[in-house]
Amino acid sequence: MFSLRKKKSFFSPAENNEIVSAIRSAEQSTSGEIRVFVESKNAYVNPLDRAAEIFFQLRMDETKDRNGVLIYVAVKSREIAIYADEAIHRLLDDAFWKAAVNNMILEFRQNHVADGIAHCVTTIGQTLAEKFPYKGNEDKNELPDEIVFGK
Repeated sequence: MFSLRKKKSFFSPAENNEIVSAIRSAEQSTSGEIRVFVESKNAYVNPLDRAAEIFFQLRMDETKDRNGVLIYVAVKSREIAIYADEAIHRLLDDAFWKAAVNNMILEFRQNHVADGIAHCVTTIGQTLAEKFPYKGNEDKNELPDEIVFGK
């Protein structure tokens, strides 16, 4: 199980705002939902399995169009994964997700963790906008945009 906390010292207030702003901006063009989960360590499972576990615990599979995406980061374990719900996963191949992860890794190696996450959110948002465009009055923000922090 994990703890849901709003504040954690993984990011400065400016970095936190950068990531949340990227989420909000990306979601203005799509019916898709993007969330970011950050924790210190993942000592138990494969990072993709951990991302899936969190995805379902956050009830991201309950979005109307099944087009949610979770970006998972374990800071001290130095692990990242992206987990997408079934509707978006069907439309994109593994190469897209691997490229998104690899681009984040490149940013992380330059010690630009917040930038790497924000850029990944933007890239995913652009793709979601193509596959799941914003639906005007019928679209609503189904999930919070704030970063979720684990232990």
